Amino acid sequence: MNIIAIMQPMGVYYKDEPMRELDAALTGLGFKLIYPQDSADLLKLIEHNARICGVIFDWDQLSMELCTEINDLNEYLPLYAFINTTSSMDVSLNEMRMALYFFEYTLDAAEDIAQRIRQYTDEYFDAITPPLTKALFTYVKEGKYTFCTPGHMAGTAFLKSPVGTLFYDFFGANTLKADVSISVTELGSLLDHTGPHLEAEEYIARTFNAEQSYMVTNGTSTANKIVGMYSAPAGSTVLIDRNCHKSLAHLLMMTNIVPIYLRPVRNAYGILGGIPQREFSRESIALKIAQTANASWPVHAVITNSTYDGLLYNTDYIKQTLDVPSIHFDSAWVPYTNFHPIYAGKSGMSGERIPGKVIYETQSTHKLLAAFSQASMIHIKGDYNEGTFNEAYMMHTTTSPNYSIVASMETAAAMLRGNPGRRLITRSVERALHFRKEVLRLREESDGWFFDIWQPEEIDEAECWPLNPDDNWHGFGETDRDHIFLDPIKVTILTPGMDEKGALAKTGIPAALVAKFLDERGVVVEKTGPYNLLFLFSIGIDKTKAMSLLRGLTEFKRSFDLNLRVGNMLPDLYAEDPDFYRNMRIQDLAQGIHRLMQQHDLPRLMLRAFDTLPEMKMTPYEMFQHQVRGNVETCELDQLIGKVSATMILPYPPGVPVVMPGEMITEESRAVLEFLLMLCSIGSHYPGFETDIHGAKLTEEGRYLVSVFKPS
Repeated sequence: MNIIAIMQPMGVYYKDEPMRELDAALTGLGFKLIYPQDSADLLKLIEHNARICGVIFDWDQLSMELCTEINDLNEYLPLYAFINTTSSMDVSLNEMRMALYFFEYTLDAAEDIAQRIRQYTDEYFDAITPPLTKALFTYVKEGKYTFCTPGHMAGTAFLKSPVGTLFYDFFGANTLKADVSISVTELGSLLDHTGPHLEAEEYIARTFNAEQSYMVTNGTSTANKIVGMYSAPAGSTVLIDRNCHKSLAHLLMMTNIVPIYLRPVRNAYGILGGIPQREFSRESIALKIAQTANASWPVHAVITNSTYDGLLYNTDYIKQTLDVPSIHFDSAWVPYTNFHPIYAGKSGMSGERIPGKVIYETQSTHKLLAAFSQASMIHIKGDYNEGTFNEAYMMHTTTSPNYSIVASMETAAAMLRGNPGRRLITRSVERALHFRKEVLRLREESDGWFFDIWQPEEIDEAECWPLNPDDNWHGFGETDRDHIFLDPIKVTILTPGMDEKGALAKTGIPAALVAKFLDERGVVVEKTGPYNLLFLFSIGIDKTKAMSLLRGLTEFKRSFDLNLRVGNMLPDLYAEDPDFYRNMRIQDLAQGIHRLMQQHDLPRLMLRAFDTLPEMKMTPYEMFQHQVRGNVETCELDQLIGKVSATMILPYPPGVPVVMPGEMITEESRAVLEFLLMLCSIGSHYPGFETDIHGAKLTEEGRYLVSVFKPS
């Protein structure tokens, strides 16, 4: 970051000559100077170029109006106003809080002014850099000799090997120098929460409206287990979202607690809906307790907010209504909700603390913010035992954390602070809204079919759209008013073949075909359903990427309408089985898969599969204990009726368990098995379309095998 923008006055020697001298002095200090044409040009440059670290301008020409506009973009950016002896200095007390510095037009003063600008620039960097990241930068610059871990010693070990040198050159010197030992005392301790690590936690908590925050270096899968291990002692009962992430299913296998499941709804598209309000009532919970062996009143609840498909709750309602001591919102997919007004009241940390309750929120910082993979946070609001919680934290945290991951999540928090942070999230929302409108425009202009978007009919302004009971677009039927909302940055594209009520058309285009087409053109889909594709418009998505996606969709339509051969349109798929696909055309492939879905009546089957849960014969913990003792055997997936599953079984998509460890599929819940077998049949008919089913092993012969309980 070394760019300074100069709004240079033209044609006035007593101003131009000092600027020419300053240009030379700043260049000598390593700054790169740019000269915008006017104020509008300058503001666009600042908005789109984060490397600009200062602005020099003539006070008489531009004065406070320009300062205010720049401040709205970045209130930390240093501004250097040049004045003369007759300049009017009408600056209010509030305006003096800006990073605004004044210099006079003077000859032969450029070197001194340049040094001052260098000083203020360094102060700017210092002000925007969070504490742990700053300490890590300082440590790397000092270049100390260490005789502790890690063994590569700031990368020098890699340079002693040809392949190691390739590795070093790829990742760069600073990445390796920043990989330091926990023995470096000046950086404090992640496990003991001391020094810069403690400062980072406090910094993050202030940023995310939490009372306490913890940094987790092994993803929200670990963060979820930490919260659960602390909040639910052995023998207790926990309310848990049935559409939970598998890390929470693993928590149930690790600790001896009794799960009671909160049942979300689904629609015909296969989109995971929210939990209806009736599930949160005392009456509903009491009935579930009466129907569950060894269950007692729950001590803890876990809610997925948002769902994979971008549905957010009115969390204020849940916090007030749910009668449990602590509530954990698994918000892995929405670490940005504290930074835009449309998300108010829709996150775990929104609002004030709730008397008598502890609220936890886990977030995958890396998923939709600018942080390294595995970066995650735990936010807490309410009274809890810090010492006991830290035992659970240390139980799941490595004693050799990667400091680059830690610094990246602190930097992600810093990026969201102030006006620059609000602008980041605002631009993300605006890009998603613009993309949605572009798809609708292309749909209106297209001959024949085009893609649609899962959203309300009117989307004039950015907001979280409610799934209200009198709306048909969402396909969930009788929903609770103002209870569940669609996040605008989670964009679900619909392909032809099925409507929101689950009626299958005569012809259709399964979404898996579109996903494979886009993937071969460098566009990766987040999630693929039967007739829908999910795209995430994170802060890293720009217009270039959005246009690439639009271009990919239009190219698919053009190629599909031309009915190209599979080998020409999907060469990677063709390579899976050239003999099978040799003479096949894309419309034949699409219609073949569509007919399979018609034969199985996919929408109805999917709804029935999630309508009746398998019977819990033992808790996931009890089943896992049998598994480690070897009390399991293997059976074919189609023979699962009447047997107790030893592992969770979850198809991807959507990636949530349909069978939990210790559960048995009975005749009443046979639809669960029929749904799994239908997914398997697509892959058996069409090579390259095999379904990834966690908990089921696909053999070379095309058989799916599962582990089940073996009675003694």
